[in-house]
Amino acid sequence: MPQLGFGVWQVPDAEATAAVSHALEAGYRSIDTAAVYENEAGTGKALTSSDIPRDELFVTTKLWNSASETWTRDSVLREFDASLAKLGLDYVDLYLIHWPRAMRDDYLTIWRTFAEIAESGRAKAVGVSNFHVPQLERLLAETSLVPAVNQIELHPNFAQAELRAFHAEHGIATEAWSPLGQGGELLKAPVLAGIAAKHGKSAAQVVLRWHLQLGNVAIPKSVTPARIRENIDVFDFTLDEDDMKALAALDSGKRLGPDPDEFDWN
Repeated sequence: MPQLGFGVWQVPDAEATAAVSHALEAGYRSIDTAAVYENEAGTGKALTSSDIPRDELFVTTKLWNSASETWTRDSVLREFDASLAKLGLDYVDLYLIHWPRAMRDDYLTIWRTFAEIAESGRAKAVGVSNFHVPQLERLLAETSLVPAVNQIELHPNFAQAELRAFHAEHGIATEAWSPLGQGGELLKAPVLAGIAAKHGKSAAQVVLRWHLQLGNVAIPKSVTPARIRENIDVFDFTLDEDDMKALAALDSGKRLGPDPDEFDWN
């Protein structure tokens, strides 16, 4: 799995084809979408029309395990088939449970079906998104399949050190959604401006470099071709120890998104 990918959250389906095409042209080979983004079809058009061999692409999508559905093996398989059809692909490289929705107590049923999907080869790997340590511990205790990835909100303002340490202990890759803090106050932080000036890079490039040096997988999103190219231009510099300490000090422990323990929006 490439450590730097391209996310299409909040990209309308009509714009997803162009955005993903720009990303592929810029050098991205990992593309992250989800059923609930409603842009799998547009994303798939860019992937299937590209002249890049399929085995050089890494495609992730997610099961939107909404409250409107009683999740059984058959319903999970139906949703997975629908995602493959929209993408126009025979397989995905990674399939994720989008949220644990622990209050509904059905993620184990979903995960056992994910194991079946992985065994079939139609998903090369399976994982989860937004899972906390107790939910991961339950998967490890009650099934034999370790999630390949846990995709979580993660940026310098919300660094999730405890969860990252758990991932490292159990061989779970940490993937960051909203890796740039949704482009908000984080990118305006004076300390970040100083580090960016020091390296001749943008604030966003510094944050993405921080992710890479921590070992996180990051999936920044943009629909602007220049920004798409800028976000992947982060392999020609290194943050030093002082830079990393200064960025660590930005951790406020405050989320931008919902708490997974409470989230059950349909």
